[in-house]
Amino acid sequence: MNLAQRSYKPELLDGDNIPFKDIEQNLRELDNINRWLGGHRITIRGLQQLLNGRTRIHVCEIGCGGGDNLAALLQWCKRKHISVTFTGIDIKDTCIEYAEQKQILQSHTRWIVNDYREVTFTDKPDVIFSSLFCHHFTDAALIEQLQWMQQHCSTGFFINDLHRHWLAYHSIRVLTKLFSRSYLVKNDAPLSVARGFKKREWQGLLAQAGLPPAGVQWQWAFRHLVTFKHHE
Repeated sequence: MNLAQRSYKPELLDGDNIPFKDIEQNLRELDNINRWLGGHRITIRGLQQLLNGRTRIHVCEIGCGGGDNLAALLQWCKRKHISVTFTGIDIKDTCIEYAEQKQILQSHTRWIVNDYREVTFTDKPDVIFSSLFCHHFTDAALIEQLQWMQQHCSTGFFINDLHRHWLAYHSIRVLTKLFSRSYLVKNDAPLSVARGFKKREWQGLLAQAGLPPAGVQWQWAFRHLVTFKHHE
């Protein structure tokens, strides 16, 4: 695999008509990967950087999948005595069907099955974020996505996504081959890294979107945390 440039090879998960049991297995394993490799910790860090001392907040995730990121945020917010409400948006009804089963989120979350670009808000969320979502898009689509996030949040947005690196690619390829039971994860996890980003690419995308004040921080294990905050 040539990692000099982003891969645009489609992931299996982006296809249609995937059986629900296969989606379930994929989402369970992605949650485990986020726990083992620190993905949830990065998501929590992104929210921390945008809280501004608030004790009440509305957070929206686009491409929310099975809701594991929101569950991790809720657990953290409860420990910090922060009152939080969520909006979870995903284009796949099977993902939302799975997410709705998470009892911890049921009284805190509004679920929406739709393309995020078609969603309108009566009141803007304070924070919008995505995790392992951006690498599914072309650069041109990402510029529009960054602008959409900036326009629809009242405080700011953050992004948690993969750093394209040879060690990350080969490591996740071996790990999923050894431990995964999901054909979706085995195929898509290394491909996701190949579709990921270098720091300079994020900086270029943010500049093209007109958001140069946004920050790009490298995070273990092989992620970037992108944050944007509106001027107060």
